[in-house]
Amino acid sequence: MYRGEGDTVAEPDDIYEKVMELAKRRGFIWPSAEIYGGVAGLIDYGPLGAQMKRRIEDAWRAFYVIREGFYEIECPTVGIEPIYVASGHVKGFSDKMCQCPHCEEYLRADHVAAGAGIDGAAGMTTEALAGCLRMLPCTACGEELGEVKVFDFNLMFNTWIGPGSQRKGYLRPETAQGIFTDFPRLLRFYRDKLPFGAVQVGKSYRNEISPRQGMIRLREFTQAEAEIFVHPEGKRHPRFDRYALYEVPLLGCSAQEAKEEPVRMTMREAVEKGLVANEYVAYYIALTCDILVSIGVDPARLRFRQHLTTERAHYAADCWDAEFLSKRFGWVELVGIADRTDYDLKAHAGVSGVALTAYIPLETPRVERRRRILPDMKALGPKFRGKAKQVADALVEADPGPGGVEVTVDGEKVLIPASLYQVRDEDVEVRGVEVMPHVIEPSYGIDRMCYAVLEHAYTEDMVEGELRRVLRLPARVAPVQAGVFPLVSRDGLDRVAREIADALTGAGIFTEFDESGAIGRRYRRQDEIGTPYAVTVDYQTLEDGTVTVRERDSMAQVRVKRAALPGTLQGLIAGTLAFSSLGK
Repeated sequence: MYRGEGDTVAEPDDIYEKVMELAKRRGFIWPSAEIYGGVAGLIDYGPLGAQMKRRIEDAWRAFYVIREGFYEIECPTVGIEPIYVASGHVKGFSDKMCQCPHCEEYLRADHVAAGAGIDGAAGMTTEALAGCLRMLPCTACGEELGEVKVFDFNLMFNTWIGPGSQRKGYLRPETAQGIFTDFPRLLRFYRDKLPFGAVQVGKSYRNEISPRQGMIRLREFTQAEAEIFVHPEGKRHPRFDRYALYEVPLLGCSAQEAKEEPVRMTMREAVEKGLVANEYVAYYIALTCDILVSIGVDPARLRFRQHLTTERAHYAADCWDAEFLSKRFGWVELVGIADRTDYDLKAHAGVSGVALTAYIPLETPRVERRRRILPDMKALGPKFRGKAKQVADALVEADPGPGGVEVTVDGEKVLIPASLYQVRDEDVEVRGVEVMPHVIEPSYGIDRMCYAVLEHAYTEDMVEGELRRVLRLPARVAPVQAGVFPLVSRDGLDRVAREIADALTGAGIFTEFDESGAIGRRYRRQDEIGTPYAVTVDYQTLEDGTVTVRERDSMAQVRVKRAALPGTLQGLIAGTLAFSSLGK
């Protein structure tokens, strides 16, 4: 927001342009390969941007790894083709594309239609979209599109693994699949007990058709994903009490259809009313809200929107998006929280042939009457020769009728007469069951989170008739945590200031020493990059050993003993100490 002198408040004309100008000038975000003209959908994080991004990732880890106790793994960004056949990406990971006949620019067809106010464009067929586009202008050149062909374009980058094109591979479009393929190892690591979770933070790649939204839509981006494996019949979160009374703005399906506003309600209320499917989904909705607010997303511009039945994956029990309000882009997805049921593990089990289940012991063993099929190998061997074992294995899993049973071997259906096997009914003591876990997946877009934090942090104040640009970043994500300034660079003030900067650095506080220009200009430079605290060494420091500590947002100043400074700043940055309590 823009704060004029007095109490007047106004929004900047185009906050996106202001944020990106500051980000480029001060080293947060730069165009990638700029000396070669750059390329859409790729960005470089400059010195301050890379630092802020790491702090946001670490804030995420503080919740998921430290507090939730989910270990982090790291998988390759290149995967073999069967992984993405199983996940559905090879067949179905595509967007609808068209090409402008005038400027020959490739366009995301549903985005062109949606931008013109056509409802439901994302769910339309290619033929229906083509009909809608005839009278619409090209978003690149402005000419009427006319008769254009709309077709599906797969978003994965493909490659070859090894020399001589030996094995086809893809750059991963998401980090989740590595966790699913590691499921057997993870299950053993967690001592064969449910629930458990694993997380991964890393690069993913999508060959976006026409990325025109800066950090919002990238071809290479960073994801932070958690996969929580739970018992399909046990979706009551063991720590639900932590967030049961936590209020979140929820925009359910019925509210969207009625064009109503989000409703704030507790997670317990949301589950009891059936708005959120279960405690696990509700828990991670609240945890996500907690994370986003802690890193600087404005809670007044944050909502959780439930996927409509037309956009929700057929296998998902429930799915919600955390969305932030951008003045340029409107409501933008930051995080997806979904109950994916057993879809992923079932798909990988089907393609790999590996049973992706967990053995769950029963509290009390039970006796079950079971039918057991005993193949007659002496008869099967001469009849089926090399396929006899495959036939026998298929028989064991079959459900025979009185006249025999039909099984499938190597894609061929084979009728096995009842004379080639025996059927016995037996009482079996069951001490446990094999269960294919369901997956709860919170998936975070780190780059979008970075942009949301920058836009929501950007403010402008008028101070003594001069414009002051400020990034009101939380101390935990600010790239520079403290600035240290000698009032003047003489009389030993610069030496003392450097000693103080070294002491802060030694205490783990990222510190910038600045002795260039007037003290007011140095404050403005730090305000612009979001540094929460500035320390000034003046002549009084030489007399009584105190320094001036200035808070960025209020511009208030207090004197603090030099010896107490590292601990004081550590407390301020961690949030365990309030600036208003200093000097009292």
